[in-house]
Amino acid sequence: MFIETEDTPNPATLKFLPGRAVTGHRGSADFADPQAAEGRSPLAKTLFGVEGVSGVFLGSDFISVTKTEEFSWTTLKPLLLAAITGHFESGAASLESVAEAQEETIAPEDEAVVAQIRELLDTRVRPAVAGDGGDIVFRGYRDGVVRLTMQGACAGCPSSRATLKHGVENMLRHYVPEVIAVEQVED
Repeated sequence: MFIETEDTPNPATLKFLPGRAVTGHRGSADFADPQAAEGRSPLAKTLFGVEGVSGVFLGSDFISVTKTEEFSWTTLKPLLLAAITGHFESGAASLESVAEAQEETIAPEDEAVVAQIRELLDTRVRPAVAGDGGDIVFRGYRDGVVRLTMQGACAGCPSSRATLKHGVENMLRHYVPEVIAVEQVED
């Protein structure tokens, strides 16, 4: 099995491309610790078994792994490649259940605006963010403020705030005049 790797804008996160579906059409899954992976993702559980792993994100066709500061990619990368290969060769599922993102209740009068926001996020933002090893999740909209959560490589990335403010916020404000700001919500 050949697995490609790519750097991400977050130096603590590396993206692994196994050349096959990871979650497929089941969406993405973000695991901040081994307990979050328990009972949900055999793959994430396996990766947390590698000392130095502090976060795992599963995308449709990629895996992003975040490391602690104490470990180098030179040390971790071969261990992670072996763990990923072993997982896929075992035939075990990567993701057994998907946790639904908690969204705020949308006011009926805001439903059309929220539909526009979701469309823009799904077609323009999420593919670009996935290219960097992460995802962006809609959490809510109220009084002109869009609430989003960054996941995967994007969660701890030094440039994530700039991505939200200068990239996502400017685009949404351009296409959806009702949007006045974007704010990040932590899980």
